[in-house]
Amino acid sequence: MRVVSRSGDRLAYYSDLLQIPKELIEDANPDIHEGILPEGLDVEIPGFILQKETRLDIDLAAIALQYQLPIDALLMVNHVEQRPFSVPVRIMEPLLVTEKLYDYQSLLDDLEILSFHYPFIKVESIGVSVLGKELLEVRIGKGDKVIHYNGSFHANEWITSAVLMKWLNDLLLSVTNGSSLCGMDCLPFYRDVTISMVPMVNPDGVDLVLKGAVAAEEKVDVLKINNDNPAFYAWKANIRGVDLNNQYPANWEIEKKRKVPKAPAPRDFPGETCLSEPEAVAMKELAERRNFERVLALHTQGKEFYWGYEGHEPEQAANIAKEFEERSGYRAVQYVDSHAGYKDWFIQEFKRVGFTIELGKGINPLPLSHMPTIYEDSVKILMAGLYM
Repeated sequence: MRVVSRSGDRLAYYSDLLQIPKELIEDANPDIHEGILPEGLDVEIPGFILQKETRLDIDLAAIALQYQLPIDALLMVNHVEQRPFSVPVRIMEPLLVTEKLYDYQSLLDDLEILSFHYPFIKVESIGVSVLGKELLEVRIGKGDKVIHYNGSFHANEWITSAVLMKWLNDLLLSVTNGSSLCGMDCLPFYRDVTISMVPMVNPDGVDLVLKGAVAAEEKVDVLKINNDNPAFYAWKANIRGVDLNNQYPANWEIEKKRKVPKAPAPRDFPGETCLSEPEAVAMKELAERRNFERVLALHTQGKEFYWGYEGHEPEQAANIAKEFEERSGYRAVQYVDSHAGYKDWFIQEFKRVGFTIELGKGINPLPLSHMPTIYEDSVKILMAGLYM
């Protein structure tokens, strides 16, 4: 919601009137400082929308009572003679519908919605996919400790992107309304932690699974890679047939030697060289730039998570894994016979805590009907990733 300042206004004035943390207004308006504001300045108020009041007779007291607002809050967004009259209404319900076939355009649309209503979040391109789609990172919070989450490394695991975006929407509701999520107040997390999120690492692959060969834009012969099968539901790789979660310099040579595909394939081909794919490089560079405290990479399926790599994981990883297991019911697995994954590389490179979390259970791609149960279980892990 955008309001026009009056002479003498301060950001604290808006915070007091609308009962929203001042720091959220400050972060939504980084170019505006706490001093007295000049008249006519646009000020973004996160977590509110303007609702038009169509009645002809404007009774400020009656409207204020109806919407449980101070009269000054109405005057803040209106002139008394203004028609139609606008009422600032707090956003109390999720803005996003994430239980859908969650393609790249869905991600773009949803990030635009959230950025408009919660302008304190930051959305930044960290690189581009093979087909030139921007790889988008979302950041929320202002703490020095940076916790990273990502989804859709694998194309047919696109439901992980929907899970992350639903969680982001719920976090924003909690922060702006002072409500709880999983029994926790999220405003302290906003102050103490920075959440970094790349909801869709592999947008080309996701669109291929959901839309078919047309998503390749005739730039890659995906039908040939898929053995002329026009159905791509089993496709995990990026658009060039490289498994992005087999691209990292954590014993990549072992995976290269033993993986059956020796050429581009719907899954498991680790590439001709380590870090050959732009999506993998972008994620590596992001970790190096942001200095993540820990990483949670969402995959499907199995209702389990992996938390160690070659003994490089720090001691506290075991306690965090135990909390994840107790909170969600997912099985904690320290080691698996696998290398070259993003989590593997992160643990090896930084000696910090990393997780690969296999959401849900079934055959990929998991059906949308599983989404409520998947979210109910996984949100407990996502939240625990912040406080542990």
